[in-house]
Amino acid sequence: MAFASPAEIDRAARLLKAGRLVAFPTETVYGLGANALDADAVARIYAAKRRPATSPLIVHVASIEMVRLLLGAPMSTGAGAAACTTSAWPETAELLARIFWPGPLTLVLPKPAAIPLIVTAGLSTVGLRMPSHPVALALIRAAGVPLAAPSANRFTELSPTTAEHVRQSLGGDVDYVLDGGPCEVGIESTVLSLAEVRPVLLRPGGISRAEIEAVIGPVDLAEAPSVGAHPAPGMHARHYSPRTPLFLVSNGELPESGRGIYLQHTRLPNRAGSKVVQMPLSATDYAARLYLALHEADDAHVDWIAVDVPPEAAEWEAVHDRLRRAAFRD
Repeated sequence: MAFASPAEIDRAARLLKAGRLVAFPTETVYGLGANALDADAVARIYAAKRRPATSPLIVHVASIEMVRLLLGAPMSTGAGAAACTTSAWPETAELLARIFWPGPLTLVLPKPAAIPLIVTAGLSTVGLRMPSHPVALALIRAAGVPLAAPSANRFTELSPTTAEHVRQSLGGDVDYVLDGGPCEVGIESTVLSLAEVRPVLLRPGGISRAEIEAVIGPVDLAEAPSVGAHPAPGMHARHYSPRTPLFLVSNGELPESGRGIYLQHTRLPNRAGSKVVQMPLSATDYAARLYLALHEADDAHVDWIAVDVPPEAAEWEAVHDRLRRAAFRD
């Protein structure tokens, strides 16, 4: 994997501290970062992505201690997690962070005063996560501030898993792009709210619901509200969409006309004449390949993309979520 150099990371950090936008790699997808404490800088994210104000942003940190400082929670003393928890940083958050951070899990907690309302779409909660990509962590540390960072692409379009995807989508609307190679997880983080009486899964992602429930017990499932701000990003009906019409098919039943690309999982196409791309059989490998395969299909300028629907098993929950939204039509 290619990594940005220390000089490139320092340059990116200086831009962030000056209120500019920097795209950077995470293990999930590339993020479009701005200083999360600077409302004007965050406004540039919304403008560059053409993102509605009802869609909140995730705040990225480099350590649990950075979260504690942000939330005004006690710092760790080494005496154990329970001794360091408060209502701002509850024991459940400490437990999940100790197990899954750094990694693709976002925890939604009450918003501290330091975070501008524009970051949270006006909500009283904020999503926090610690990415595992070394470039992302080095950048946050060099900038010295938490970074608000949605995916580095136009709103509702395919998420970027390479630096080139970012350049193709955002062009000159991003001040700098750090190249950290292709993203390993390939889909966005799981978003779990701890601001309710019971934990609520707002978005499935890189950490499965089963993995979370094995640690903290059952979690509730949320649906996007019909009006107002969404409690997490990625909850719009149409999202993660290629420019080319995408169809979810079973039994290999392809569209009747036009040229297309078929992302095959296990079922063979019902007719010849279309390009077949074999997708991985495991849910983890499939997720890591999905956006790249859709970008490549989009770039082929075909009439349609057909996707063989994966199994209806628990480990495929995040993939099904992305495919359903990518195929949604008003």
